[in-house]
Amino acid sequence: MAAVRTFVLPHYPEYPIQIALFKDVTNAAFLRSQLLEANSDFDYAFIDASMILTPTHLLSPVFLSLHLHLTTRLKTRTPHSEIIFRLHPNNNIGESYRKFGISDTTTTLIAVRLSLTPDVTRESVAKHLGDVVEGTSVDVGERGEMLGEWGDVGLVRKVYKLGDGGGAKGKKGAKGVAIGGGVDERREMESVILGIMAIKGL
Repeated sequence: MAAVRTFVLPHYPEYPIQIALFKDVTNAAFLRSQLLEANSDFDYAFIDASMILTPTHLLSPVFLSLHLHLTTRLKTRTPHSEIIFRLHPNNNIGESYRKFGISDTTTTLIAVRLSLTPDVTRESVAKHLGDVVEGTSVDVGERGEMLGEWGDVGLVRKVYKLGDGGGAKGKKGAKGVAIGGGVDERREMESVILGIMAIKGL
């Protein structure tokens, strides 16, 4: 059984979110192949954990994807693929998967499953992921605090064009956003990233 945490979004309490985290994953290529084959048993958002900085960085596109699914306005095939699409700053779906989705070399993995039907429960997700993911299950924490544990600040900066973070005042990136280093770096980056997601629109 994998360690799975259930998150409830205030606007949609009837649709809980099941999230699991794994490190030292050795079968990412197999998991990715199941997604490419559209195997319904693997209808998850499999996200490379190196691209997630904070719990809010992940939960914001999860909320948006659930909302778009329930209002029949998805731009991708499933609400789970929409999560990955919504993480990326532009509208290129393929690029979204390349930057944020699982790759054959992924070793730290976040799995998200929306409980859209009664059969998708914390227990069913925990059993399935425990059976199919070859890696070490990590508890994401009560408030999801472990979700950013493997976040690669440099990679995230590059994708969102936030500059290199050099110097006390930071450096402006291509989007004109200056983010400096320091203790609050991730919080500052999160704030800008959420703004970029909002600008991307529905």
